[in-house]
Amino acid sequence: MKKGEIIKIWDGPAPGAHGDKPVDTPSLTYFPPNEEMSAPLSGMAMLVLPGGGYGHLATHEGAGYAEWLASNGMASFVLQYRLATDKYQHPAMLHDAARACRLLRKLAPKLGYRPNKIGVIGSSAGGHLAATLLTSPDGGASEADDLAQSVSSLPNFGVLCYPVITFSEPFGHRGSCNNLLGQNPCPELITEWSAELRVTEKTPPCFLWHTFEDPGVPVENSMMFASALRRAGVHFELHVYEKGGHGLGLANGHPWAAECVRWLAEQR
Repeated sequence: MKKGEIIKIWDGPAPGAHGDKPVDTPSLTYFPPNEEMSAPLSGMAMLVLPGGGYGHLATHEGAGYAEWLASNGMASFVLQYRLATDKYQHPAMLHDAARACRLLRKLAPKLGYRPNKIGVIGSSAGGHLAATLLTSPDGGASEADDLAQSVSSLPNFGVLCYPVITFSEPFGHRGSCNNLLGQNPCPELITEWSAELRVTEKTPPCFLWHTFEDPGVPVENSMMFASALRRAGVHFELHVYEKGGHGLGLANGHPWAAECVRWLAEQR
């Protein structure tokens, strides 16, 4: 497969699709890895979930991350998942992310990475989607005719960048919540989709980072998720930087990126 190749994640219409336009058709964009033997993340793959409040997809948190990870030897796949601006709400986004993770496992033998070394990275609302996927253990249906449905949708590790985690006050992100769940969602939905309440001992290890100054998504979101991981006995690494706003991405060499590559290499 070549760089930039588009892979539709469903053989037919996606579950609950409103039509057959590109916005109704979730897909992956492939970024092949640097194949040098010295590449620190060779043999691994990453599902990339851009942020954007469930209303758009931020390129610098999609292709930008994929290019960086690929340069370090990691096969990377950017998911175009369905959005509220195209009249989609839960659980369409999680269906797309889960299906994409299964498909990455199906593609592993062909593309040369290990099916048990597949991670997910998400920023902001993409971090919420990643955290939801990480807290949705599913081993697959062994009897499924579709090979991709027969394997697990649970990533082996996660990277959460200034993630939306909770929808509860006072730290919930109202815009992401409204886009995902609709205006004035019931308390049961708020609880169900607050990722800090979904963590169990089955949640994979995670790397998290945030800034103290983040004006969009309070740093408490990352801290709440890290605390939940700690209580469940799940390994994690949390970095809180004093300076910086929301949506930084790679931020022209921000130190989180080097720390993350080091942590990812430890997951090999």
